[in-house]
Amino acid sequence: MAHIVVIGAGLGGLPTAYELRYLLRDQDQVTVISEASAFTFIPSLPWVALGMVTLESIQIDLEPRLRSRKIGWIQSKVEKLDPDKQEVWVGEKIIHYDYLVIAPGAELALNSVRGLGPDQGYTQSVCNPHHAKMANVAWQKLLQQPGPLVVGAVPGASCFGPAYEFALLADQQLRKLGLRDQVPITFVTPEPYAGHLGIGGMANSAQLVMELMEKRNIKVLENTAIVDIQPEQIHLADGQILPFAYSMLLPPFRGGSFLREVPGLTNNQGFMPILPTHQHPDYPSVYSVGVIIELKPPEKTPLPVGVPKTGQMTEAMGMAVAHNIAVELGIISGQLVTPTLEAICFADFGSTGIVFLADPVLPDPKTGRRHRSVAFEGIWVSWMKTAFEKYFLLKMRLGTAVPWFEELALRGIGLSLVRPIPQSCTQ
Repeated sequence: MAHIVVIGAGLGGLPTAYELRYLLRDQDQVTVISEASAFTFIPSLPWVALGMVTLESIQIDLEPRLRSRKIGWIQSKVEKLDPDKQEVWVGEKIIHYDYLVIAPGAELALNSVRGLGPDQGYTQSVCNPHHAKMANVAWQKLLQQPGPLVVGAVPGASCFGPAYEFALLADQQLRKLGLRDQVPITFVTPEPYAGHLGIGGMANSAQLVMELMEKRNIKVLENTAIVDIQPEQIHLADGQILPFAYSMLLPPFRGGSFLREVPGLTNNQGFMPILPTHQHPDYPSVYSVGVIIELKPPEKTPLPVGVPKTGQMTEAMGMAVAHNIAVELGIISGQLVTPTLEAICFADFGSTGIVFLADPVLPDPKTGRRHRSVAFEGIWVSWMKTAFEKYFLLKMRLGTAVPWFEELALRGIGLSLVRPIPQSCTQ
């Protein structure tokens, strides 16, 4: 009997736990540890912040779903990890594992810029449920007392899509309420150009993004560093000061303290190095999934930006990890696999949207090119994001990760989640 512990129950941890339960034997134990009592569909948090949907509508209670699938459940914070002894500290309890899947999402590095974040600072965030609810409270105040709106990200951020969504959705909502002329909008990004998205080379994405920003009368400051935030003032590296009545800024991510405290386990930011199998190079019993993994940017940029890990990429990582653990245990035969890191991202802008496809996210290191990189705009993108949210939540309620028809649909557009690893690369 093997015991597999999964830390985290989000877009990475929950599907991975479901797939492990499906692949492993009845006598094998799968345990999920998470601080949150509910799964949240994180891509919909900009809608929550703007009052377009309720938080409860994009959440699922975890305990009954996991118990019904015969998956162990512990709601608690992980205090400590010892990869040598293969032990996890949860409160006063020590849990031994045979394999560990680390998928807790990332910690927000709100101390990277003074005044950043809603807890100790002056700006809002849509990176977790708690912050999205706070952002909505502040949004309601802005509607009562309109003033300048500043949206964007600070240097080191890696997931820019929610910032673009927030700015353009806020524009749409303000126009509906007849308040847009009272709320000038400025978009500030460390990206070398708008639409870079932390990966660059995304076909016509820059053109589409800038055309939308200009059409909506949103001022864009590219390659711009925010260095300090005071009440109602954002200070830029070039000396400019942006006044604001409301600001939503995305922070950099980092690994949790329980990871950073283990010598040699992570890089300086707390992200996990991985082999193609998604195992840690020094601890073969430790696998990582999602935002927590280390991916090096494909190009050097004037200001630091990270590489995004989309929902599809995260799902692919989870499927690869579950498969590889089952192979290691001798339950299934076949080659070890690695995620393809092909990504589709739906960005909803209200009356329109953009779908970004990067195949793969990281270009070939030799040629510097991707197989495909395209971006399309249309109202249908907004519909697709809504449909995908409903579909993903249904999957999580039913306790399934990636059903056969989803894999078939992906193959239909030339995408796949995983691919075999050549034997020479696993040794």
